[in-house]
Amino acid sequence: MTLLTSRPRAAGLALSAVLALQLMLQIDAQVMTVALPAVQAELGFTAATLSWVPNAYALAFGGLILLGGRLGDALGRVRVFSIGTAVFVAGSLVGGFAIDPTMLVAARILQGVGAAVAAPSVLALIATMAEDAAARARGLAWFTSISAIGSSVGLVLGGLLTDLFSWRWGLLINVPVGIVVVLLVNRLVRETDRHRARGFDVPGAVLASLASAGIVWAFISAGENGWVNTGTIAFFVVSFALVTALVIVERRAANPLVAVHLLKDGPRAGALVNMGLIVGANGTMLFFIVQYLQRVLDFGPLLAGIAFLPLTATVFIVTRWVPGLVARFGARIPLVIGGVLVTAGFLLWVPLTDDASYIAVLVPLIIQALGFALIFTAGTLTVMNAVPETDTGSASGMLQMVQQVGGSIGIAVAVSVYASGAVEGEFLPGFAGAMLAGAGLSIVATIVAVSTVRRSTLSTTALSSTPTGTHV
Repeated sequence: MTLLTSRPRAAGLALSAVLALQLMLQIDAQVMTVALPAVQAELGFTAATLSWVPNAYALAFGGLILLGGRLGDALGRVRVFSIGTAVFVAGSLVGGFAIDPTMLVAARILQGVGAAVAAPSVLALIATMAEDAAARARGLAWFTSISAIGSSVGLVLGGLLTDLFSWRWGLLINVPVGIVVVLLVNRLVRETDRHRARGFDVPGAVLASLASAGIVWAFISAGENGWVNTGTIAFFVVSFALVTALVIVERRAANPLVAVHLLKDGPRAGALVNMGLIVGANGTMLFFIVQYLQRVLDFGPLLAGIAFLPLTATVFIVTRWVPGLVARFGARIPLVIGGVLVTAGFLLWVPLTDDASYIAVLVPLIIQALGFALIFTAGTLTVMNAVPETDTGSASGMLQMVQQVGGSIGIAVAVSVYASGAVEGEFLPGFAGAMLAGAGLSIVATIVAVSTVRRSTLSTTALSSTPTGTHV
């Protein structure tokens, strides 16, 4: 164990500090969503440029996440975790005092950079702080709970702070939390071993960052400008070329930034694809249901955020039981059942009209919450199962990279489908198509799980025999 002390209280405090950062990162992805109208009114964003408040964060996060994962392996995870958190806090401080659109977008980019550096070390630290496989499973269950509920908590917090104070506090609240997190982690957790091997993979770092940013940018462009737009097509072509070059370089690198060999494991590769698609479905749900609540049911920012609390509570409760289910039945069954539940939720939303009640939104929301809890936990367990300690940062980076790209894919696909049926000045005409697009993503994710993840991918034996310092 890498704690400075073995006292249970100190161990719990250290784990809480690491998880607090994960929650902060997840919240920050959505905390500005319900505040966008207030941001636009105060800083003078145009309708077109306003989308860069969330997109700037996603682009930097998605573009640098793989680099952040390998930096933790090479330089020490506590150090990299602390540096990334400090950068994230600095970006939050700058954004909280932004005086114009350029300053806020720059601050969101800085936040994304810090998040990309710090986030991969969260999973790795949870693994290395655990005394045994059971403790790792518990820590990972907390991680998936925090990750799953973070977005909806962000909506609630963003609405609350915007209504009671100002949208700026959605950013400034990160400053004291981040400072406390850094102090606690550096006091309670020993630095992990460094695995520099034969030098740092600079070409891989450059290509991975450019390829990741290119993919995210391509999907952002598709959502904003359409799939047949010249710029969108160009971004996809360049991204494909960069990914191809990255694979070639990494296969020959002495110490590759991207642990390509991890993808030779079929269940792990399948779980990564599954998780990316499901995060895309989750992003679609958040993007459109938040708007439905505000534009059709006339909910205010705070009430719209509160409307997601049942999802938050359901995921938080159910996630605690999923590791036991995976240990007993394997990962495939939870992934498949979860995919069916997510699909069912979208299909139940298809017939919504402008006179529907909140109950018509709530029931599918709870159904989807059950599905997300199953998938997020079982998928993360599969991806991180039996990963060598030298590659935990890289594996974590891959997982969070596909989640960032998956969110961009989901929203881009759904927005494109929505636009094809939209009517100027009205919200509902394209809504059913967007819900069907979300259902399509979850169906594809379910097919991937069935075809790639074996029933016995994870078992009680595997959980108990995983070497110390790896994820399960």
